[in-house]
Amino acid sequence: MNYKEIQSREERLAPGHRMCAGCGGTIAVRNVLKALHPGDKAVVGNATGCLEVSSFTYPYTAYTDSYIHSAFENAGATLSGAEVAYKALKKKGKTEENVKFITFGGDGGTYDIGIQSLSGAMERGHDMVYVCYDNGAYMNTGIQRSSATPMYADTTTTPVGSESVGKPQYRKDLAAIMAAHNIPYIGQTTFIGNMMDLYTKSEKAIYTKGPAFLNIMAPCPRGWRYDAPEIIDICKKAVDTCYWPMFEVVEGKWILSYKPKNKLPIEEFLRPQGRFKHLFKSGNEYLIEQFQEEVDRRWEDLLKKCEA
Repeated sequence: MNYKEIQSREERLAPGHRMCAGCGGTIAVRNVLKALHPGDKAVVGNATGCLEVSSFTYPYTAYTDSYIHSAFENAGATLSGAEVAYKALKKKGKTEENVKFITFGGDGGTYDIGIQSLSGAMERGHDMVYVCYDNGAYMNTGIQRSSATPMYADTTTTPVGSESVGKPQYRKDLAAIMAAHNIPYIGQTTFIGNMMDLYTKSEKAIYTKGPAFLNIMAPCPRGWRYDAPEIIDICKKAVDTCYWPMFEVVEGKWILSYKPKNKLPIEEFLRPQGRFKHLFKSGNEYLIEQFQEEVDRRWEDLLKKCEA
């Protein structure tokens, strides 16, 4: 893919939406849609969440392609139904258009509430892409914890205090769950460098025949409590600490996309975020050690999968 050519493509997410300044979800959507080839059309699905309430107010939408707002729990089912309808129209000769099907959901509508709908769509083998913009909590309704929320994060439902050090559970590994569905393509990525990893994986997902899944870490300045301009640095540290490894699973084969030359300690990722400030208080060093141990365990497990 040519970077300048990609950037010259039409904007399929129009400016003027109401997403927060520096929102990772907006960056994810805009750049995934840039991977569509010129001339191809798309049907864009969207589960209820930050993205939906801020980019769609009936009868107006920020998308230049056809758009469907689904409920929180059924984005996968909604778009799979649209994909089947399109196939029926093509079979009957009622359309010749080349249409791609892409749906977006946050981690609340993907990891949690919508996982049954997502799993069903993937298992049935629909020719569609499900994109999770993972901001690590239910940001739209008040920063409540989700199963994507990192361990020890301070949220409104896992508040830090005298009786709590934040969310006690590890985050769910959704990409591995999707890999267990034996679908043709899975990609995990975020915003680093010139976004070429994001573009490349988005194009592969969109143009792979059959179901595909993209998991994109999309930081939220308000929920993670960092200054909005720091988003790219936050993403780079997530990757270089191996908290958020970048990889693909292609027809069952695990492929590592990036391996840090010098793996950074997890503190580098945690320190800039206000939701983890309690971890750096005297006496809480053991919490960072436990966080590091889990990151290391998952990283080693991923390396083994990619070597197989």
